[in-house]
Amino acid sequence: MSKLIISVSGLRGIIGETLTPVVAARFVAAFAAHLPAGPVVVGRDGRSSGPMLRDTIVAALRACGRDVIDADVAATPTIGVLVKTIGAAGAVQISASHNPPPYNGIKLFGSDGRVLDAITGAKIRDAYHEETAAWTSFDKIGNATVHDDPHEAHLQAVLATVNVDAIRAAKHRVLIDSNHGAGALLGVRLLEALGCDVVTFGAEPDGQFEHVPEPTEENLAGISDLVRKNDCVVGFCQDPDADRLALIDGNGKYVGEEYTLALCVRRAMANEDTRGPIVINGATSSMSERVAAGAGVAAFRSAVGEANVADKMIAEKATYGGEGNGGPIDPRVGYVRDSFVGMAQVLDLMTSTGKPVAELAAELPRFAIVKDKASVSADGLPELFAKLKQQYPEANVDEGDGLRLAWPDRWLLVRGSNTEPIVRLIAEADSESQAQALCDAARELL
Repeated sequence: MSKLIISVSGLRGIIGETLTPVVAARFVAAFAAHLPAGPVVVGRDGRSSGPMLRDTIVAALRACGRDVIDADVAATPTIGVLVKTIGAAGAVQISASHNPPPYNGIKLFGSDGRVLDAITGAKIRDAYHEETAAWTSFDKIGNATVHDDPHEAHLQAVLATVNVDAIRAAKHRVLIDSNHGAGALLGVRLLEALGCDVVTFGAEPDGQFEHVPEPTEENLAGISDLVRKNDCVVGFCQDPDADRLALIDGNGKYVGEEYTLALCVRRAMANEDTRGPIVINGATSSMSERVAAGAGVAAFRSAVGEANVADKMIAEKATYGGEGNGGPIDPRVGYVRDSFVGMAQVLDLMTSTGKPVAELAAELPRFAIVKDKASVSADGLPELFAKLKQQYPEANVDEGDGLRLAWPDRWLLVRGSNTEPIVRLIAEADSESQAQALCDAARELL
């Protein structure tokens, strides 16, 4: 990452290179200048650079006259719930999600407990570049307090979405892999509240990742072995800030992140209070779309990014949504991707059906999705898009978020990444070879 990556929801960079205390202070000062009156919540994942950035950010917010509520280590969705619970003006979450240890980042929340929408986020980004700040005088410096339990409200909100008594009676033995991120603090507490016999891995939130933090099949090979050896019925694998969840079945087979959302959507469609329109993004598997269709409800697609999904969910009055990177969004808890919602609701589905994860996953519509990437500058995208449209004139074209070409049985999405200087090539079809062929054809045009 040669440059600081700034998107509408925040920024991400390498500590000591592109992300420094000066950058962090300037960014949150610009944020504070656009917030309504009220305190600001600050949280972080477990990265070793987190305490330094927290100290910097708390000081900068106080210097803007803001009172700060320090949640310390907490998951990203937990911060969203906390903002709403205490009526804060907004929040700053310090996390680089699945990026390697040298990285960290800042994610911004509004007073509604959501990651900033595109319009508001763009204003903050522009204010940062313009070095906008509202530094205050010595007698108006804000105070900082530490929240004594930032997780409780989130815990209760998630529990309210499932049949707690039935799950407790099932006494599931489960594994949770938080990989030394923020997830175990609430994750273990949630699973124990659901009566589970819990095996933990990487529960200490110290950022000392024991495997590459993105919860992919390759990175979770060792966790798959642990699930099987410990006779667990399911393995729950979180990314460092715990807004994404990958599943491993009781046989130690990686089920993956796409299935997390699809299984949650299946459960939602089986309940009258949550059966309704769903929203997924343009890069998410068609599994959830087909599950919704089977329930007779509409499925909408938004641009990639949870803020875009949330915007579309609100506009379409959707009862459920999420992204295929393991991020279910249940509006009863909050409009934020939420691994804890995923864990509780997958357990609820297992309990209500009496079926293991492997069987539930096998019952979903089958597709093969391939996710690839290439190093291409943003300047080269228009030419690439023109070539693709010329090569596939029969495809349904959507240019709302990069270029999405869709056919009745397959689709291809080509878009610049919001968090890395790369182009993402994502395709889905009936077979992996067909999906890979679509990605390869796009790559050949680069």
